[in-house]
Amino acid sequence: MPLNPTVSEVEGLLVYNQSRVELEGTSFFLARKAGSEEKLLGVQGPVTELEGAQPGPGGSHLYPLTSGNALALRRRFPWLAPTPLGLMTSAGFGDRLGMATPGHIRALRQVPQGQERIAPIFAQQSVRENTRTGRSPQQVVDDATWGLLQEGWNSPWGADADHLKTPSVTGDFVEAGYTFFTIDPGDWVDDAAESAAQVDLADRIESLPWDTLEDSQGDLEARYLDSSFAVEGPAQMFDREILWRAAAKYGAAVSHTVAMYRHLLGAMGSRSFDLEVSVDETSTTTSVAEHFYIASELRRLGVQWVSLAPRFVGSFEKGVDYIGDLDRFAGEFAQHAALAKELGPYKISLHSGSDKFSVYGIAADLAGSRSGQAQGPLIHLKTAGTSYLEALRTVAEVDRPLFREILTFSRGCYEVDRATYHVSGQLDKVPASAALGDLALPGLLDDFDARQVLHVTFGSALDRFGAQLESVLGSHEETHYDFLQAHFVRHLAPFVG
Repeated sequence: MPLNPTVSEVEGLLVYNQSRVELEGTSFFLARKAGSEEKLLGVQGPVTELEGAQPGPGGSHLYPLTSGNALALRRRFPWLAPTPLGLMTSAGFGDRLGMATPGHIRALRQVPQGQERIAPIFAQQSVRENTRTGRSPQQVVDDATWGLLQEGWNSPWGADADHLKTPSVTGDFVEAGYTFFTIDPGDWVDDAAESAAQVDLADRIESLPWDTLEDSQGDLEARYLDSSFAVEGPAQMFDREILWRAAAKYGAAVSHTVAMYRHLLGAMGSRSFDLEVSVDETSTTTSVAEHFYIASELRRLGVQWVSLAPRFVGSFEKGVDYIGDLDRFAGEFAQHAALAKELGPYKISLHSGSDKFSVYGIAADLAGSRSGQAQGPLIHLKTAGTSYLEALRTVAEVDRPLFREILTFSRGCYEVDRATYHVSGQLDKVPASAALGDLALPGLLDDFDARQVLHVTFGSALDRFGAQLESVLGSHEETHYDFLQAHFVRHLAPFVG
């Protein structure tokens, strides 16, 4: 690794300058041996809780970056442990390789007041992503911890257990210290209720889980029928059809969310946490009346949440900008944001938020905080695979033969791997590796179709090329961080303008 302003050489050891921290006479730092990609924890002074000591320069000791050592550091330095973030404007940084946190931090620091005004979630992965990357929830938190130490981050940050669908999958996240839980009841959303015939709609209402909703059809109608709510325009009325369609569509999802929330309350014990409710991965748009129903019912049933992700009008496809009518999006987003302020306040969450550059300014303007309730817009931005694409951009610059292999392999996997993602990229629009000159390779990371092909095949690609990718990124980490920093400044800047 070439020397740069963030690294100093000490007796053959490359020390990350910003990682140096001292407590009660003992100094800690992150380092790597010259010519090696392996990072080590350096300690000068007495410690008893770390494992795997080996001698280092100047009487120091070096320790491997194990999970046990990461836990010991989080206990010594509370700012290295995730914490609930509340209503602050926030951004989630998915990191599928566990190597991107330093670049994310640098982006936050480059944006004016970014570190003060945007609360980051550096550890964020779903069960699906963990399965495809072969990483555990604990590894995700630990990798973020080492990145935080490397860059000297000492502000609050969070860890998001994303897209949780059943209680059985929450245990490993709770044990690993996660502080943000995203409930995804999408499998319980009945999209067909939106257009069902009246007789069919009545059957759907009758079959709702009234016991777990602690409700009845009569009580539901007494609360809503002939009532109105006003957001960004004339008051809207709940008639029977609007109410029935909202309840039939989202009633089971509300019931499931309540069960998940109560399970988490028991599992977390005395530990506080942030909850997000996500109904974005469905085929039909969430209307403002449906949003009102969801939030009102969750509140009636005692759920406390900090953010909600509706299914917005238009398309939030993976890895590319918003597809749709921006004026219509702005009009509907304004209503969702107004409801969130009125019924909460809580944040509106932009899921699949990576690379949606055309909507960031709109969302930030319309979700401005209610006075005294939050710092900055009531927004949570969630990104994921875009960091993986910046890793591939790095490879396209520094190891073109490897990038060509990944491109060829990903083209072969796309039609299968796309099945569980919302994408429209067309494989026949992505040129084969052999048809491209070296200088054209990085440009694929700016192409709509190529981005989606590379994005959704990450799991298959990591199975085949994960070790090679990590080696290349470790050898060219400053280039990797530079790409991440530039890319995420574009994501974050609109929310602090």
